[in-house]
Amino acid sequence: MISKVIIGKLMIGTASLLGISAFVNGLFMMIAPETWYWLVPGVPDRGPFNQHFLRDIGMIYLLIGAALFYGALYKSTLYQKYRALLWLMPVAWLVCHAIFHAWEVVVGITGPESLIIDFAGVTLPALLGMGLIYGNLKLSGKK
Repeated sequence: MISKVIIGKLMIGTASLLGISAFVNGLFMMIAPETWYWLVPGVPDRGPFNQHFLRDIGMIYLLIGAALFYGALYKSTLYQKYRALLWLMPVAWLVCHAIFHAWEVVVGITGPESLIIDFAGVTLPALLGMGLIYGNLKLSGKK
C-alpha cells in the first residue's frame, strides 16, 4: 500500500502542475485569444472566433489555476478541509466541461475523434482533478 506521505506529495505535485497549466492557459486566452483559438487543436471546428467568449473562459481558467495551486500550498493535514474547498468547484467545472465535450460527440456536433484531440486539455485535467478530490478525502479519513 502506498503511504499517506507519498499520496500527499503526488497530490501536491499534481495540483501544482494542473494549477500552473490552467493559469498559463487562461493567461494565454486573455492576452492572445485569437492566437489561442487557432493554435489549440479542435477549437476552430466548434465555431467562429469570439474574443469575448474566449476571454470569459480565460478568466475561468485563471481562477481554476489559482485555486488548484493555492490549495497545493496547504500541505499540512490540518488544512486538508480548506484544500478540499479550494479544489471542489474548479474540479467540478473541469468535470462538467469534459462531460459537455463528450455530449457533443453523443449528439453528433463533433465526431468521436474529438475525444482524442481533446483528451490532454479537457478530459485528463478532469480525471486528475477527481483524483485530487478523492485522494484528499482518503487522506482526511473520509470515504
